[in-house]
Order: sequence, then structure tokens, then C-alpha cells
Amino acid sequence: MDHKTFLEKLSQRVNAGKEETSEMIGALCQVLTDSALDGDIVTFPGFGSFEPHKRIERIAKHPSNGKRMLIPPKITLTFRPSTLLKQKVRNHE
Repeated sequence: MDHKTFLEKLSQRVNAGKEETSEMIGALCQVLTDSALDGDIVTFPGFGSFEPHKRIERIAKHPSNGKRMLIPPKITLTFRPSTLLKQKVRNHE
């Protein structure tokens, strides 16, 4: 599903205008970003949680020339679906 379709479905579901819904999505993304940078876990009951993980710096080989290079540390987000979401997806067959 692309952003436009998602925006239309969500705005219909919450009975709000597309512009207002777009602002809500932007605010949600900003809160997730800020929380990840702070190292906090964001949990949506019945949906899942977003967990930030710090990846340490490491040395890797460049695939084309074989030179060793240093990959800097970074923060990644992982999503863990809730048990309820997993059950709904499994039973939807």
C-alpha cells in the first residue's frame, strides 16, 4: 500500500480530512524518531513495538575491491509484532 492509499483509508477510518490525517502521521513519525534517538521503546498495544538498537562500529571488507573499511556505529529500529497481530495475520488465510 502506498502513502496516498494509506492516507485515504486512515482519514476515512478516523473521520478526518486528509490534511489533518497527514499532520497526524507526520507527528507520529516525529515522536517515533525522537523516542528512538532517546533510546526509548514505543509500544502500540495490539499492534507491536519499535525498539532502537545501537550497532557498534565494525570492520568489513568492500565487496568489489576487498579493502577493509570501518563502518561507523548507528542506531537501527526493529519492529516486533504483538502476539495479537501475529494471530490475526495467521488466521486471515
